[in-house]
Amino acid sequence: MDKPQKMLEPMQVIYPNAAGLDIGSTEIMVAIPPDRTGETVRGFGTFTPDLKELADWLAESRVTHVAMESTGVYWIPIYELLEECGFEVIVVNARHIKAPPGRKSDVKDCQWIQRLHSYGMLSGSFRPGADMCTLRAYLRHRDNLIEDRAKHILYMQKALVQMNIQLGQALSDLTGKTGLDILRTIVAGEQDPVVLAKLRKGRCQSSEADLIKALTGHYRKEHLFVLKQALAMFDTFSERLKECDQEIERFLEEITPELPVDFPPLPPNPKPGSHCKNAPDYDARRSMYQLAGVDLTAIPGLNENLVQKILAEVGLDMGRFPSVKNFCSWLGLAPHNAISGGRILYSHTMRSNNRAGQAFRMAAQAVSRGKTAYSEFYRRIRARSGAKEAIVATAHKIARTFYYMLKRRQPFCETDLETYLLAQRERDVRRLLVKAAKLGFSLQPTIAPLLCY
Repeated sequence: MDKPQKMLEPMQVIYPNAAGLDIGSTEIMVAIPPDRTGETVRGFGTFTPDLKELADWLAESRVTHVAMESTGVYWIPIYELLEECGFEVIVVNARHIKAPPGRKSDVKDCQWIQRLHSYGMLSGSFRPGADMCTLRAYLRHRDNLIEDRAKHILYMQKALVQMNIQLGQALSDLTGKTGLDILRTIVAGEQDPVVLAKLRKGRCQSSEADLIKALTGHYRKEHLFVLKQALAMFDTFSERLKECDQEIERFLEEITPELPVDFPPLPPNPKPGSHCKNAPDYDARRSMYQLAGVDLTAIPGLNENLVQKILAEVGLDMGRFPSVKNFCSWLGLAPHNAISGGRILYSHTMRSNNRAGQAFRMAAQAVSRGKTAYSEFYRRIRARSGAKEAIVATAHKIARTFYYMLKRRQPFCETDLETYLLAQRERDVRRLLVKAAKLGFSLQPTIAPLLCY
């Protein structure tokens, strides 16, 4: 007798008043539930009056929930307007709502989004609070300014090499005090290597003789023109970067709460010798401490610049992530397992443009050159699986520490290198004893110094 098959439960509508939006640069297609009177699909322009008309039509159609794709930056104005109007709005990754094969159109896309959302099959992309979104916009613009400035540094280097002026070999930093003074003097019309070499500052490692050799070249007017304009653009972006830092500092003063009198003061900088060339001009470490309530720069690899980038991307409320596993998965630092037939076919991290995840990877790269427990962890994973896997594993470890510190508001407690090595040695010994026992062998311990390990 055949075993009775269990009937599948029909899908239930979770959000009966859901709408779906397909957003383009010039037109927005909107689909509402089919049980509404009148049109169920309408097109709207992207001008502000059109967006207000869209919001009014949704309100008249008794819509309460709205789903849309994250199409470039076109979704931001309509998202903010609908959110202000009281709608429950979610932004969905376009890869998560691929329509089945068939004819594709904007009408069908918005209807498909509406149907998926009504059945509760869509989850919105993570978006921090309003203050953190503002800070995120400032910091992303700051990164763009740094990237644009770096391009013009390359243009200056190219112009110098074309004139066989090897200033980049003589100076560790072309945009340092010595380098900028020399460049400005060259642009002003001076071409004598002896005169230019006398602009050397005391901290410059190259001697005047080395600078004279490097500054002896074939000065041509076309390359000098390129050098002049590249230097002017470098100065312009430097001024814009300074203005951006002032605006960020002003905004941080607005959103930073006053700490209680009995709140622990900011601990001394755990990395006093570290300095980033593109570090902000304001006291970002103190601001981040007041916002987070804990000194996150104490974590190895994280400086104040990386901490504020991460906080701007993830926000201050770690409760929005159910667990640390969800947090690391969202960062793109957790492995993606492909399982078929009960077997893991492959396991690797998915490609991700998550800026917070990239910041943790940068922290892992900084840790790899240090002498901490995290550094030894990186070197152990690198010896076993390679540098790429070691970077991801170390970034994952730093992210977990970040998550628990921010969620529990607990200070960082670092494990010293010797304690970590002893613990790792004990784990290796236990593994060897188990493996030897399975093979029918017995191991006898010998006294060996820890340095030999």
